[in-house]
Amino acid sequence: MKYILLVAFVMMGSFLFAQDSPPPIQESTPPSKPRSLDKKRAMGSEPSEITIKDYKIISFERDTTFLDTTITINKEYKYNYLRTDDFELMPFSNVGQPYNKLGVDFERRNLYPKLGAKAKHFNYAEMEDINYYSVATPMTDILFKTTFEQGQLLDALLTFNTSRRLNFSIGYEGMRSRGKYNFDEGESGNFRTTANYITKNGRYDLRAHIAAQSVDAEENGGITVRDQFESGSSNFTNRVKIDVRFDSQRASNRILGKRYFLDHKYKLIKKQKDSSRAEKTSLALGHRFNYETKYYQFVQAQQNTYFGAGLLPSINDRVNLKTMYNQVSLDFYNATLGSLQANVNLYNYNYAFNSILVTDSQTIRNQLKGEEIALGANYEKQIGGFLVRGGIKYNLVGDLTGNIIDAAASYSFNEKHKMTVAFHTSARMPDFNFLLYQSDYLNYNWQNTATFKNERVNSLQATIDSKTWGALSAKITNLDNYTYFGINSNPIVAPEEGIENAIIAPFQEDNSIQHLKVKYIKEFKVGGFALNNTIMYQNVNQSNEVLNVPQLVTRNTLYFSTDIFKKAMYLQTGVTFKYFTEYNMDAYNPLLGEFYIQNTEKLGGYPLLDFFINAKVQQTRIFLKAEHFNSSFSKNNYYSAPNYPYRDFVIRFGLVWNFFS
Repeated sequence: MKYILLVAFVMMGSFLFAQDSPPPIQESTPPSKPRSLDKKRAMGSEPSEITIKDYKIISFERDTTFLDTTITINKEYKYNYLRTDDFELMPFSNVGQPYNKLGVDFERRNLYPKLGAKAKHFNYAEMEDINYYSVATPMTDILFKTTFEQGQLLDALLTFNTSRRLNFSIGYEGMRSRGKYNFDEGESGNFRTTANYITKNGRYDLRAHIAAQSVDAEENGGITVRDQFESGSSNFTNRVKIDVRFDSQRASNRILGKRYFLDHKYKLIKKQKDSSRAEKTSLALGHRFNYETKYYQFVQAQQNTYFGAGLLPSINDRVNLKTMYNQVSLDFYNATLGSLQANVNLYNYNYAFNSILVTDSQTIRNQLKGEEIALGANYEKQIGGFLVRGGIKYNLVGDLTGNIIDAAASYSFNEKHKMTVAFHTSARMPDFNFLLYQSDYLNYNWQNTATFKNERVNSLQATIDSKTWGALSAKITNLDNYTYFGINSNPIVAPEEGIENAIIAPFQEDNSIQHLKVKYIKEFKVGGFALNNTIMYQNVNQSNEVLNVPQLVTRNTLYFSTDIFKKAMYLQTGVTFKYFTEYNMDAYNPLLGEFYIQNTEKLGGYPLLDFFINAKVQQTRIFLKAEHFNSSFSKNNYYSAPNYPYRDFVIRFGLVWNFFS
């Protein structure tokens, strides 16, 4: 609550200043081009023109973009809870609940295992997901969107500076949605604040952030009588009348994490070209620090045979993970030779339950704790139209052995055509919840530290990006020791007939798996009309059905764009069609917060139709959408996972504001 009050106070101040002195906005033609802000810079006395390109967004990889206040079809795709294009995801009926997978990628950014509970991490921002800002004047970005019954989504960000070289940001995303079904409420709160600084001579630069995040959800276990949903009976159009599995035994799970991040660098040597300020040679000493505490918890007021027999009348499973990461690097840059970094990494982890578990058949430890030391290197060089990048990480000391190698080369033929080839290989232990888990439910206790091996991933991808012909990418991936959750044929306690969730356990596949993904994106325009297409084809070659994905996923949007009211408003309206072929869709396990493999039921093969009207007035973008409107006249066969129906027809609206002070 203290984070909410602080952000609300700051945002109110920013809003009042923006209203007192609104910068004049001049719209370029066409509207998709950046606007111009004619105002004195806050950091200097010299009057100069400030454009939208002076409001920069800097990613973790130090790629820089500028604030985009336009309305595009890609903005429509990203206007959701995750604020990213969810083409390869299938959301559950309520906001804040999991997303099932329609497409998969296996490349790793991190050398070490994660906590687990992957289905609860879709809106959890890792250190690589935090952006930093460099702005000419204070800027506020606010997103609002309605949810499902008694709630809303609000994401507010304020970024400002005290000089050209020191920038801050503070933001909070809060969401609550009760949902249409009983005991399906979702709630989250994500606070983050950032700072980035560079000295006047450019020798020292720093960036840091603090993030405090929580993702909470009620778990109803899915519907129990499918005919209540599928029959289309008017008695059950009010979805709260449909029976769910956990009614009297109310259940919920939660992810809560706090992180402190610092990345700074000092240039020991800095030489510039004689004729310009461009840097010719530099040598820098860098340090990166990341400390994070996180826990996953599953709570149930009363045990349920859905998960088998329990040790206690009520369930309270909790696992904690503390990690600390230090990296010391030496960065060399030369205009001729390129950029080279060598680094040493120290990683400390403590994955822990409250106590050791002793059963009749085994003793399960309560902790995985250790220290890892790894070496790494990165290289980048631009040679004419060629850009070459590469990186390697290799774990030298510790129980979590592993390595990552990435290499990519791209060539720009001209401004319209570009080609990229990328290679990835990695070996890493599975997430911690595959290796060790404890629960008050007897069947959910295991230790695989001595038997599970490194998961191995090898992938090769080629991409052709053309403004004329579209973007085409093809990726082939080979998996060894693929780790997944599935149905255990030898549970500790035999479940009731047909209750699969009572016997879920982790497994490793002994045979290699090959996954092919081909994706094509192209938009056709005629006047104010446009047809935007995204098509994805997947094929899996495997001895056992342990990796299930749809063969075809397509999204096609037909829309119209125009200026109205003497160009005071820019309008886009259209219809989006999304479809994926039938496949053995993964089932969801709320106790683990994970999806697991099931091969008894195929779902999918139904269209999803959305109608939208989006508009822009100055810096305000307005979004109105009729989601899944075809559900009102189609069969009730649309599911996000077995026993978890997808959302019905609903009208939602929202907007995005930008204020400049």
